[in-house]
Amino acid sequence: MISVAEARQRITSALRPLAAEQVSLSEAHGRVLAQDVASRVTQPPQAVSAMDGYAVRAADVAQVPATLSVVGSAPAGSSYPGTVGAGQAVRIFTGAPLPDGSDTIVIQENTQRPDDGTVVVEESAATGTYVRPAGLDFAAGDVLLPAGRTLGARDVGLAAAMNVPWLMVRRRPRVAILSTGDEVVMPGDPIGPDQIVSSNGLALASAVRAFGGTPALLGIAPDDSGALQTMAAGAKGADMLVTTGGASVGDHDLIKDALGETGLKLEFFKIAMRPGKPLIFGDFNGTPMLGLPGNPVSSLVCAIMFLQPALAVMLGLDATDVPLQTARLGGALPANDRREDYLRARLATDDDGVPVATAFDRQDSSMMATLTAADCLIVRPPHAPAAAAGERVRILPLQRDICAV
Repeated sequence: MISVAEARQRITSALRPLAAEQVSLSEAHGRVLAQDVASRVTQPPQAVSAMDGYAVRAADVAQVPATLSVVGSAPAGSSYPGTVGAGQAVRIFTGAPLPDGSDTIVIQENTQRPDDGTVVVEESAATGTYVRPAGLDFAAGDVLLPAGRTLGARDVGLAAAMNVPWLMVRRRPRVAILSTGDEVVMPGDPIGPDQIVSSNGLALASAVRAFGGTPALLGIAPDDSGALQTMAAGAKGADMLVTTGGASVGDHDLIKDALGETGLKLEFFKIAMRPGKPLIFGDFNGTPMLGLPGNPVSSLVCAIMFLQPALAVMLGLDATDVPLQTARLGGALPANDRREDYLRARLATDDDGVPVATAFDRQDSSMMATLTAADCLIVRPPHAPAAAAGERVRILPLQRDICAV
């Protein structure tokens, strides 16, 4: 058996970022930039007013009250064509360009407006007050969105403000998912006396989407070498084949042998991890292949630990570290064996605001309900000694869009 860290390293080192494609800004949310994005404009393009009020010369309102002649107006989207001279003011609105000759804004709350074409300024304003200078936000040519960034709503809004209509992003990895086993059937299908409903394929498809990929469900292959080979051939053209089940050493665990006859080159097939010991990684006729265990908890936990970083590499993201945090134990744990353990746990905070992780009493790898209820996984290294309540442990928080929704 190899360690979890070695398995991750061997998987990620075998993969490369996918090619870039161009998408419109309206389709960019959640995509990963393949190129730096520089602004095409300066924002604001010229000095503008930050408030509704009057554009004036600071020198004219140094002593108040000051009565100024109102010589025009500058609504948002328009500008005053003249120059503000001594003793003059221009009615201005938020976002309108600052008129030539003026250098400050007096907000309307600090003025009185008689009906004689003047404005009385009751509070002085220093030079630059409520003025947004040209380039306050950014300038043309500024690189504000770097390659490798996963685009959120704020990024899309910034790109729009930068006047960038198209972006080069990494192509979404296409992941073919093949479930196996005579004992599983699709949800909604008739269930035989010795069968259970399959959850792995649909759960993995959801995880692939959350990881930034595009899933393709190939169905459920029976425990028959020929059928398994035929259905696995459907992964041609995918960026990765993911199988679930059939990865152990039982008489009906056919993945290694059946696919080995049709092009599977095995990299490794067993890791020191619980849940998830029977994990396969290799190359299937030029397509990277990840064989996950059949138990549903093992399948999803291994997807988090190995499929997520694999897709991250394809998307040009950093996949070197597992985002572990620390917490106090909410209950005692026994000594660990030679496998790295990932225990489903609830996460709360104590009176001091410190995270407290409490493992579920039952950790059977078939129990999806506890995975769905879990907030985190307690990570225990191989041969970890018994731990008492209150001791510090490492935890892996579970993202809500993967395991708990």
